[in-house]
Amino acid sequence: MTWQPQRRSVVAWATYDLANTVFALGVAGLYFPEWLIDIEGYRDRDLAFAINAAMIVIIVLAPWLGARSDHLGRRRPYLIGATVVSVTATMFMGSSGPGPSLALFSLALVGFHIGSLFYDSMLVDVSTEANRGRISGLGVGVGYIGSFIAVIVGRLLIDDYGHGVVFRALALLFLVFAVPAFFLVRERPRDRRAGPPPSVNQSLAQVRKSWKQAADYRGVIPFLIGRFFYSDAINTVIGGFLTIFALEEVGFTRAELEIVLAFGILASVFGGLGGGRLTERIGPRRALHFALYIWMTAWIFGLAAAAADAKPLGVVLVIMGGFALGTTWSADRTYMARITPPDRYAEFYGLYATVGRFATILGPLIWALIVDYAGWGRITAMSTLFGFLIVARIVLQGVDDSERNWTTA
Repeated sequence: MTWQPQRRSVVAWATYDLANTVFALGVAGLYFPEWLIDIEGYRDRDLAFAINAAMIVIIVLAPWLGARSDHLGRRRPYLIGATVVSVTATMFMGSSGPGPSLALFSLALVGFHIGSLFYDSMLVDVSTEANRGRISGLGVGVGYIGSFIAVIVGRLLIDDYGHGVVFRALALLFLVFAVPAFFLVRERPRDRRAGPPPSVNQSLAQVRKSWKQAADYRGVIPFLIGRFFYSDAINTVIGGFLTIFALEEVGFTRAELEIVLAFGILASVFGGLGGGRLTERIGPRRALHFALYIWMTAWIFGLAAAAADAKPLGVVLVIMGGFALGTTWSADRTYMARITPPDRYAEFYGLYATVGRFATILGPLIWALIVDYAGWGRITAMSTLFGFLIVARIVLQGVDDSERNWTTA
């Protein structure tokens, strides 16, 4: 019998995207980097090391938790646990000094990214093959409304109450908007596997096995390699370094940047909703390529803005990047679902998440090496990440998105 998701499951799933975007933009992307570097006087490398510490933990935990989820036959309990960890850590950021707050930020990132792994893998629970691109785009589009909320909360609270209150308010909103997914998303029936759940060592061994098995399915390995490169560039920038670049190199004030980000967020909403429909219309491969070309163009405008001290070009970077971001994630996870066998969704989405985490380690590390150790500046760091987008596009050229016959795969 064909799986038919309930409407309330779709709405609750999309609302979770809104919840974690409150954290992604408001905490990780905007106010924590500003507080750490502009207010507390820490350096780019301190933010980079906090991010890398989180990603190393995630690389170990994500496959293990994904394997346990497969064993249990359920995703939702892990989604709830990871979200609560992220929310709790965020609540205490900014209230105990920069050092402890960096540790809490790392912990919040761990919860956020582990939750995103299970959220992404639940796309198949709230969609069918026919509407998967549209539902993915709906989640992205609704999600970026969370960015508006994060910016509005910041503008209302930060001047009078400080960053710590903003972090607590955003943590609470993260939880409130996540709650519907905890109770209303109905998962596809999955059998619980016999025997004890896998250990960490078993799950890491399974990751190695999964990489070998992924090579048996057309396009999976090249897609993951391409995803590594474009995720490296995109996640590094949206993970906080765009805020630093815009404030320190382009010359925006925080108030100006918040206004510009509002337009970028609006573009992200259109990019998510439009990208979902575009993905269904032309396929995830061509939609993702389209998004990468927009990214490359936006990057060029951003580099020109910093070199010429031209804020209007920086506005173009944020708006084009916002649209590309929504389109990228709409096409990206639909692409992964298209080339993944149904009985390996959680397993291969674990690889998908692990690739993203490795990319998120490399990008901040490269940024820190270029800016703080080599002393070559942020424009050079941005230029290096631009090269990663080009490499990603080249690697993805050979990955087709035609429908597979999984009975013969």
